Amino acid sequence: MAFKIVTDSTADLPVELTTKLNITVVPEYVRFGNQVYRDRLDISEDEFYQRLLHESIYPGTSQPTPQDFANLYRELSKEADGIISIRLTGKLSGTCNSALRGKELAETKCPIEIVDSQLLTMSLGLLVIEAARIAEFGKNMRQVVEEIKQNIPNIHFLALLDTLKYLALGGRIGKAQALLGSMLSVKPMLAIKDGELVPVSQVRTRAKGIEKLFDFVKNTTNIQDLAIVYNTTPDEALMLTEHMGSMFPKERIRLSRLGPALGVHAGPGVLAIALRRQS
Repeated sequence: MAFKIVTDSTADLPVELTTKLNITVVPEYVRFGNQVYRDRLDISEDEFYQRLLHESIYPGTSQPTPQDFANLYRELSKEADGIISIRLTGKLSGTCNSALRGKELAETKCPIEIVDSQLLTMSLGLLVIEAARIAEFGKNMRQVVEEIKQNIPNIHFLALLDTLKYLALGGRIGKAQALLGSMLSVKPMLAIKDGELVPVSQVRTRAKGIEKLFDFVKNTTNIQDLAIVYNTTPDEALMLTEHMGSMFPKERIRLSRLGPALGVHAGPGVLAIALRRQS
């Protein structure tokens, strides 16, 4: 018996990694009109971005239902000492509330802890990876959860977007609203702070934005984990990986693709860095 780590598909963890670390992923839902798909199960990244770029229908998303979570928790509880469910920031999604309701519906004796990560994409992914490592050491549930929460402030994120249009359409723009007026001529750069997307910079060209991503890593000390996230520009992600190799072991850099559930709101052309510092 052991602790089971659960997250949602917005963590953008590569499948081979979730399999290796025994992490269970609950898919978000993506909608094109009346068609509803489970993120990465019923619709792939390639199909989603093709449709996003070429169809006139603007897609939407919805979180897993409480029943989705309840069914999963009941199943995992059969072979778990405890379940730790680490969720996408509650300030951008109802997924955390859905997980809490699922815990109530599950009615299992297995202890279940819901953690609002205050993170998204591979910043959430890095926390989940660390949680899987922490859970291996056989501490009690309270100690494991507390150590996971202590890691949240050590995780940092910076993203270069091609446009804020999709965030605005999806109602997820938050504090980045302040940049909308100048979006015709610049590229926005966003971080996540206290669970919200916040504007940190704006650049005239993607080349300048990529340079800022490089500087973000260069100016950060004691990096333990590093991930590069892309969606429609794999060549840029590979180039950034090569350049980062001068500052962080290239073989330890995790390359991740932003999935459909977040791609709905971020749009094409996303390039981002997530990193975890030593506390």
